[in-house]
Amino acid sequence: MWYDKPATNWEEALPLGNGRIGMMPYGGVKEEQIVLNEISMWSGSEQDPNNYNAYKSVGRIQQLLFEGKNDEAEKLVNQNFVCSGQGSGHGNGFTVPYGCFQNFGFLNFIHFIEGDFSNYRRSLDLRTAKAETSFEANGVHYLREYFTSQDQNVGVVRLSANKKKSIGFALHFYRDQDVKDYELRQDEITITGRLPNGVGGDGLEFVGKIKVVAKGGKQQLYDNQIIVKEADEVLVYFTASTSYYSKSPDTDVSTNLENAGQWSYNKLFAAHLREYQRTFGRVELSLKDQVSKANFPTDQRIQSFFEHPEEDNAMAALYYQFGRYLMISSTAPKYEKALPPNLQGMWAHEIQTPWNGDYHLNINAQMNHWGVEVGNLPEYHKPFIELIKRIAKEGEKTAKAYYNAPGWVVYMMTNIWGYSAPGENASWGASTASGWLCNHLWEHYLFSADEAYLREIYPLLAGAAKFYQATLVKDPKTGWLVTSPSVSPENGFRLPNGKTASVVMGPTIDNQIVRELYGAVISADSVLGLKDDFADTLRADLKDIPPAVRISSSGRIMEWLEDYEEIERTHRHVSHLYGLYPAAFISPNTTPDWAKAAKKTLEVRGDEGTGWSRAWKILFWARLHDGDHALEILRQLMKPAFLGNGRAGSGTYPNLFCAHPPFQIDGNFGGSAGISEMLLQSQDGYIHLLPALPQAWQEGKVKGLRARGNKIVDITWKDGKVQSYRINGKKGDQVRVRVDGKEEVYIVKG
Repeated sequence: MWYDKPATNWEEALPLGNGRIGMMPYGGVKEEQIVLNEISMWSGSEQDPNNYNAYKSVGRIQQLLFEGKNDEAEKLVNQNFVCSGQGSGHGNGFTVPYGCFQNFGFLNFIHFIEGDFSNYRRSLDLRTAKAETSFEANGVHYLREYFTSQDQNVGVVRLSANKKKSIGFALHFYRDQDVKDYELRQDEITITGRLPNGVGGDGLEFVGKIKVVAKGGKQQLYDNQIIVKEADEVLVYFTASTSYYSKSPDTDVSTNLENAGQWSYNKLFAAHLREYQRTFGRVELSLKDQVSKANFPTDQRIQSFFEHPEEDNAMAALYYQFGRYLMISSTAPKYEKALPPNLQGMWAHEIQTPWNGDYHLNINAQMNHWGVEVGNLPEYHKPFIELIKRIAKEGEKTAKAYYNAPGWVVYMMTNIWGYSAPGENASWGASTASGWLCNHLWEHYLFSADEAYLREIYPLLAGAAKFYQATLVKDPKTGWLVTSPSVSPENGFRLPNGKTASVVMGPTIDNQIVRELYGAVISADSVLGLKDDFADTLRADLKDIPPAVRISSSGRIMEWLEDYEEIERTHRHVSHLYGLYPAAFISPNTTPDWAKAAKKTLEVRGDEGTGWSRAWKILFWARLHDGDHALEILRQLMKPAFLGNGRAGSGTYPNLFCAHPPFQIDGNFGGSAGISEMLLQSQDGYIHLLPALPQAWQEGKVKGLRARGNKIVDITWKDGKVQSYRINGKKGDQVRVRVDGKEEVYIVKG
């Protein structure tokens, strides 16, 4: 990724991170801004937002739904079946207990450079996770290098030039609020503060340190600045932490700086590179072009790809690897209490981030992790799995409060404090968020084949299933066991009386999630040899769960139990295709009629949508084995987001961040997952090579993708046909492989 001018907007700055701290340099020549982040920078505090009288209303709500009075049921849900207190603050939770993820601050440089500059270049190398800014001014070549170490918890900036005594600047730190102390020493700035806890007191303590180490020249302090003059080279270190990780963040950051300061720049970078490439280097992807466009600045390539995607296949490969880069950069599984990437990944330039920068559980947090297993980054799933474990404990309270039921349940959003209650509005999401989270627990097992892990998470799977088994009600029209009350996330419909509603019984996504979860518990019981009576109960109940797919008279998959009139046919959520992706109920090979109905559903829904919605549609079309349509949606996902006059639409920002708008990282992760799904699938019981290869990708190779069963797959192809492939796995395993429409069976040699 490279650019021929400095960033003027945050969505042009380049993201660097190690899962704990992040930096986003703008690359300014005379004035440089680096946005600083720390992933646990959350206001708010632990709370109990459950309404413990809610269960008293559930019977009446269900009766109204039995009677077809969905609008009245929805009113009662909004009165009695939402959270207590302020909830998420309607997405503006900075000053309420829910809290929000936020920016750490800004590191600002004023460089002592006079006159014009030329030969400017700003870049981010995904192979090294290092950004650079270079230019010439007054006959001097300047180079600025930036990285956040994957080995040490520090960010590093090196400023150098090809002429001695050429480095000079004034540096200071800035944050809008909540800084309690700003201590300035000869070569170091220490920032300490407290974030609000949402109930009028202090919450998390945060500490940051910035250290300046110059070779040659002079240093002095002025006001809140460190000033360097006539240096040959300067290193600037940044580190930060909060009391989320330990009671002494000041000690932690001091130790970080002390450790980093004992190493030379070259040694620091070498250790970072070794640790980073250990994970990033597992997968290589090459898509051949007739003519390379790598010499075009990335913002121009985005525009060009949107206009002619078939002329820049390497851009698709770059976008794929950028998704893997963002995952490695935005979570740190090697640390205890590691946090998974949130709606912003780990990058923010605001105090009040959009939608609190939290973990939305009606698709967004899940989409963040759709590419980790097939992208051969399985350990980066673990912070999310650990978050699920934590909120499941809180979810036991929610199950009691809203249904007086056993097991655990969570709704459509959570935070680092373990929020599990419903939000402030009935339409936002329903109780099957916990079932959807169990998809991640189960998929991690399917990819790893790790029975010790499966034994560890079996109680979580069973606990979620116990909630549904206890709370499903019998639909009086069909006799099926269904969820009630529920919604198809954020979507609504028109009732026969002309009124609109969102609350229903048994929307299709719920039926698919419950089926999938019950199947996972039954399979896990069999694999582990537990002979759990509860698995037998679920096996008996499955016959009364609605089918995973029901096809309407229009030939499309029904979104609800009733074939209601749609309010918005092109709605961004396509939740009733959960059974196509991420679940595996719908397949062109095993359920062709359902696949045909899914295709028609997508055609009516349309190709456009928010950034993450387009990413999901790439995955849908890949699962339908239509690579050309998947590439078309990728093209639309890459539509330049900036529209001029400060406006933005859905698509991709110049720095490749996905635009909802505003920025949400889920679209990046979903788009990257979609590309891997075009190249490899394994959900149908066999490894399918190139299941959705676009015509434009006639020649290429991929190395290191991961299939279910812990198999590592390499593929080389030409003229759209597989030329060779290699599958590594456990010696003696039997592997079914589908290649060019034919299926073969092999035994792994080792």
